[in-house]
Amino acid sequence: MHKSRLAGVIIDCNAPDLDTAAAFWSEALGLARRSTDATDPGYVELEPAAGALHVEVQHVSHPSRVHLDIETDDIDAEVERLEALGAKRLARIKTWWVMEAPSGQRFCVIRVQEPARFAASANTWGS
Repeated sequence: MHKSRLAGVIIDCNAPDLDTAAAFWSEALGLARRSTDATDPGYVELEPAAGALHVEVQHVSHPSRVHLDIETDDIDAEVERLEALGAKRLARIKTWWVMEAPSGQRFCVIRVQEPARFAASANTWGS
């Protein structure tokens, strides 16, 4: 048995200046920027409203798009569950999987990011 839930929306930006892209999305969505992690400058988190989904702007080398993150307490079990639904594994990156839905959308399966929200709203799968 494992749990998973929709964790957030990731805005993939293939742009020369991530700060400019993050500033646009911060203003467009009305979400303040959180401080950027100096050890990984390829990501800028936006401050979500209370109870809202995580929103992040990331620098990518592929075309710009938006993708979803599904967080889980068991990455292997969740990836297998999604494969049984028709998804495909595309790449393992650090601790997560990039996958593709049968309809072509990319998404990531990641470890739990916000334990309190996860505990309150995750779906339970398996017996």
